[in-house]
Amino acid sequence: MTMTPGRAGDQAHHSTWLKRGARVGLVAYGVVHLLIAWIALQVAWSSGGGNASSGGALKTLADQPLGRTMLWVLAVGLVALTLWQIATAIWGYQSEDDPKRLWKRLIAGGRAVVYGVLTFSATKIAAGSGGSSGDDSKEEGITARLLSAPAGRVLVVVVSLAILAVAVSQVRRGLAEKFTHDLEPAATTGDSGRTVLALGKVGYVAKGVAIGVVGILFGWAALAYDPEKAGGLDDALKTVRDQPFGPYLLSAVALGLAAFGLYCFAWARHAKTR
Repeated sequence: MTMTPGRAGDQAHHSTWLKRGARVGLVAYGVVHLLIAWIALQVAWSSGGGNASSGGALKTLADQPLGRTMLWVLAVGLVALTLWQIATAIWGYQSEDDPKRLWKRLIAGGRAVVYGVLTFSATKIAAGSGGSSGDDSKEEGITARLLSAPAGRVLVVVVSLAILAVAVSQVRRGLAEKFTHDLEPAATTGDSGRTVLALGKVGYVAKGVAIGVVGILFGWAALAYDPEKAGGLDDALKTVRDQPFGPYLLSAVALGLAAFGLYCFAWARHAKTR
């Protein structure tokens, strides 16, 4: 009997090895957030601090003993995680109604992009050809190109609004506990389940706050017509630090990001099969 491409893809989506690799990828994602949280705490209580971005976190890991070996392991897991989300975007949620299925598949596609970018960064740094020093200039370069385009200020505002929309969705996902849709039911029962719920809530809200500040920086760049006002996660967290009571606010965000990192470990253990 000939297997159709859709059937073959669905089987690949439910592949045991792909799921195992995805779990490693989720652990890797958690490690990255724990490193970002650690760097953010250093940023909060010093005038300098490290680069509190995903690239900075990966570079910090690479500089540890056996760090590059660990990065290669994480990269393999992130590849599987990316492929898992691509497969979910194509074949997942078949039991859902059409509008909801389409929306969830789009979310899976967005996750695949995020994980893919992280995979690229991890591979590049593990190979010794990447670093984090240029992360902020990348955002400024992109913003400068957008501002120089026809209706460039409008484009940057659109980017800012899109980032803010993602931030709001992260906060809503945390407060409404929508992240539980990614977990097996057993993950949210009992005392350990309450802990998982608390970590997910706090973690997603903290991520939303951090992403929201990135969106505000892009909007500020559009209003000021100055690409140097734009920035990534590192700039966003340092902007929080420089506000009144900033070190305390940034410490709270850092602890939230650490909570998300721990939640990723629970997610890896109890990821729902679709």
